[in-house]
Amino acid sequence: MFNFITKTLESFLIDALGIKPEMAFIPKTIVLAFISAIILFTVWRLSRWLLLRWVPKVTERTETVWDEIILNNRVISAIALLIPVMMLDYWAPHIFSGIWQVIPFVKGTTDVIIVFTAAWILASVFNSVNEILAGNPDFRDKPIGSFTQLGKIFVYSIAFVLAISIIFDKSPLYLLSGFGAVAAVVLLVFKDSILGFVASIQLSANNMVHVGDWVTVPKYNADGDVLEINLTTIKVQNFDKTITTIPTYAFVADSFTNWRGMEMSNGRRIKRAVHIQISSIAFCNAEMIERLKKIQLVKEYIENREGEIKDYNAKNNVDQTVMVNGRKMTNVGVFKVYLENYLMANPNINSNMTIMVRQLSPTPEGLPLEIYAFSIHQEWKVYEGVISDIFDHVLAAAREFELQIFENPTGADFRKLSPEA
Repeated sequence: MFNFITKTLESFLIDALGIKPEMAFIPKTIVLAFISAIILFTVWRLSRWLLLRWVPKVTERTETVWDEIILNNRVISAIALLIPVMMLDYWAPHIFSGIWQVIPFVKGTTDVIIVFTAAWILASVFNSVNEILAGNPDFRDKPIGSFTQLGKIFVYSIAFVLAISIIFDKSPLYLLSGFGAVAAVVLLVFKDSILGFVASIQLSANNMVHVGDWVTVPKYNADGDVLEINLTTIKVQNFDKTITTIPTYAFVADSFTNWRGMEMSNGRRIKRAVHIQISSIAFCNAEMIERLKKIQLVKEYIENREGEIKDYNAKNNVDQTVMVNGRKMTNVGVFKVYLENYLMANPNINSNMTIMVRQLSPTPEGLPLEIYAFSIHQEWKVYEGVISDIFDHVLAAAREFELQIFENPTGADFRKLSPEA
């Protein structure tokens, strides 16, 4: 049947075009090419239709999900394209036997198409593997994207070498031996990829950063959660919902803060100070001591401390008519103990972690009294609420100890000093 159609079309072309008998091989080749094109197009459409129709049905019947992801429509379409291209590669010597000079070009073209189509299919498989592992909790925090990108680069590099060897009809090994001369150019072009690959290995091996980690990278003004780790970049979604793209090697070359340790612990640190006006710091007289005893959180401390001080002063015959003689309690010292007891009694503070109220070096703004503790709440909004509640109480309670919080003078303060005020 194929020969009959070929001869009929060949006779028609010879008669219609008035071609001489000695040139009859040309219309024969044209007829064969025309018929082959129709057959190959039909095979492509038919194979694509069948594969897209039946493969998804087969994968849906399986219990696994990975086969549906790998054998997606793009991969199926690429496989369908390979079938007619491979047929053309096999038929080329028969179709173009009359014009043998064309055969190397046709076969070379089909071979290149086969190579790059196969490479595209393998790259799609790497994409599918990345998608599958991203949905697995065990791999969700691993830089899978970096390794799949490296795999795709490797596949396309091999495809490129094979394509060049096909075009120039040279062995791939012959071409690889000549790549040493352009190694510097390759290193320059793929500098970010090479640095990113090395950095990805270091980040993964040293467990430095995972997808989902809260990181702070001051150099790039990034402060948020890691969205994606690729071969060349790491995407960080900041808390203002903007996205910062950072080179992967920057996480190795530059400093950054990973808050994962805090999130894995049982607390989030509170480290903030209030500045006590130094002129308000004083010794506690008898009247103040009696009044402060009514504060439950320091009553026991004052009573114990008062007994110790009386024994010491009596033993050393201290002249107590002068306040600086002997040992005395100060309002800032009692206030410090009060704050520590207040923090230990606060249900929002982790009592199993460090709780400390300490004095820092005096400054022109007064005496810094720093609170160092850990909130049991790590969520940002709740954490800030805990801090606000603590320091609201600190600022209000300072007056009970006759302490004043330092504040720079305002315009209203200067107007009070004016004679006309």
